[in-house]
Amino acid sequence: MVFNHTDFYDTHLVSSALKTNEYSSINNCSNAVSKFIFLGFPYTWEIQILLFSVFSGTYILTLTGNLCIIYAVRWDHRLQTPMYILLANFSFLEICFITSTVPNMLANLLSETSTISFYGCFLQFYFFFSMGTTETFFLSAMAFDRYLAICRPLHYPTVMTVQRCLRIGAGCWVCGFLYFLLPIYLISQLLFCCSKKIDHFLCDPGPLMKLSCVPAPATETICAVYNSVLIFSTFLFITSSYTLVIRAVLRVPSAEGRHKAFSTCGSHLAVVSLFYGSVMVVYVNPTAGNPAGMQKYVTLFYSVLTPLFNPLIYSLRNKEMKAALRKLFRIVRFSQRHGRNI
Repeated sequence: MVFNHTDFYDTHLVSSALKTNEYSSINNCSNAVSKFIFLGFPYTWEIQILLFSVFSGTYILTLTGNLCIIYAVRWDHRLQTPMYILLANFSFLEICFITSTVPNMLANLLSETSTISFYGCFLQFYFFFSMGTTETFFLSAMAFDRYLAICRPLHYPTVMTVQRCLRIGAGCWVCGFLYFLLPIYLISQLLFCCSKKIDHFLCDPGPLMKLSCVPAPATETICAVYNSVLIFSTFLFITSSYTLVIRAVLRVPSAEGRHKAFSTCGSHLAVVSLFYGSVMVVYVNPTAGNPAGMQKYVTLFYSVLTPLFNPLIYSLRNKEMKAALRKLFRIVRFSQRHGRNI
C-alpha cells in the first residue's frame, strides 16, 4: 500500500473536521443550557411529602426564632448595646441565608421536574455564598466584641461604640457580597454539558464544576483558594480571640463572673462549631473526593438546621435575652388583648 501526501492531507482534514464538529457540538450544547435540573432527594412521594413538612416547619421556626431576637433587641433598650446589635444583624442574616435556598427547595419537593433557570441558578449561588461569607465576618466581629468586652473592659466603651458597631456590621455585609464575585464569574463562564443535572438541592460549586464539559483546573484551584483563605483566616481569628477570652475569664476571682462570661462565650462557640465544622467538610476542596450525597446532607445541615439552632442557643443560654423575650411576649399578648399593633 502506498500512502502518499494527498492521503495524509485528506486524513488530516477529516480529523480536523471531526475535532471542529466535536467542539462545535460542545459549544452549541453549552449555549443551549438555559436551565438546570436538581436531583434533590430522590425518594418516594410519601417521603417527599414528609420532607416538605419537616423543612417547612423548620423554616417557619427559624423565621420566628430569629425575628423574636430582632424584635427583642429593637424593643428592649437594655439590649441596644454592640453585642446585641451584632446579634440582631446576625439573626437577620440567618433569615436571609435560609430564605435563599429553602423556599425553592420546598417548591421542588412538590414538583415533578425540579428545574431552575441558568441565571436563577447563579443568582441563588451568589446570594447563598455571599450570605455565608457575611456570616463568617459577623462571627469574627462578634468574637472581637467579646474579646474587647472581657480582655479590655476599660477600653471597651470607647473602642466599641454603637456607631462603630454599626460601621463594622455594614462592613461585614459589603465585604461578604464582594468576596465571591470572581469565583462565581469564572464558574458561570464554564462550558456545561447537555445533561444539566445537578446532584444537589441548590446551585453549589462542586456539582456545577462537575457538569463542565472541559476540565477547568484553574477555576477549581481559585475556588479552593478563596474558600480556604476565608474559612481558615476567620476561624483562626475567632479561635484566637476566644483563647484570649478564656485565659482572661479563668483569672476572674468571682465564680459568678466566670459563669456569666463562659455562658456568653459558650453560646458563640457553639454557633461557630456548628457552622465551621460542616463548612470545612464541603468547601475547602469542593471537587475532591467528597461524595455528592455527603455534600448534599452536610450542606443541608449548615444551611437549614444551623439557622434554626442559633436563636435557641443564644436565647436559652442568655439571661438578658430570655428576660427581653418574656417582655416582648407580654407586649404581644397585651396588644392582642386590646387590639393594638406593636
